[in-house]
Amino acid sequence: MVTDMQNNIRELRKSMDISQDELAKKCGVSRQTINAIENNKYDPTLSLAFSLARELKTTVDSLFEQ
Repeated sequence: MVTDMQNNIRELRKSMDISQDELAKKCGVSRQTINAIENNKYDPTLSLAFSLARELKTTVDSLFEQ
């Protein structure tokens, strides 16, 4: 059974006072991509997930939960 993956990206990003645009530029993607990920409309690639975790100073496991 496949379940939707939930994430904590928005909460972590806001706690660090980083805009979607800033995070997107640091990870080499568009602001729209960050928005889609935060709204669970897009699952990031593994390399993007690692970039997000690095920029948000956490682990991939902490970013995403089923």
